[in-house]
Amino acid sequence: VQLQASGGGLVQAGGTLRLSCAASGGTFSGVAMGWFRQAPGKEREFVAAVTSIGTNYRPSVKGRFTISRDNAKKSVNLQMNSLKPEDTAIYYCASTDRRYGLPPVVETAYAYWGQGTQVTVSS
Repeated sequence: VQLQASGGGLVQAGGTLRLSCAASGGTFSGVAMGWFRQAPGKEREFVAAVTSIGTNYRPSVKGRFTISRDNAKKSVNLQMNSLKPEDTAIYYCASTDRRYGLPPVVETAYAYWGQGTQVTVSS
């Protein structure tokens, strides 16, 4: 499975960005897809994830970010609204290698990772 993330960039606080992740190879429709992020000097952290059953969000992004998937296009998107400087990070998309009900929030559950896309929010 290969994952290709895109859509990052520089935006002012309060602005919006939409990240996309395209998957190729493997089975897409049954697995969990997630977004993680890593800020400079910090560990990578969970942001949001989705399965066909439901979604999970990091509390600090709930209500501002929306994750969605398109099984026909084998893609997952992260709509980010009301961005804050603390959202600045490299964002990674990831995929599990098995089915889940609700998507996992731990990094170790995800077997495949994209290359990351930079999101910078200026104050």
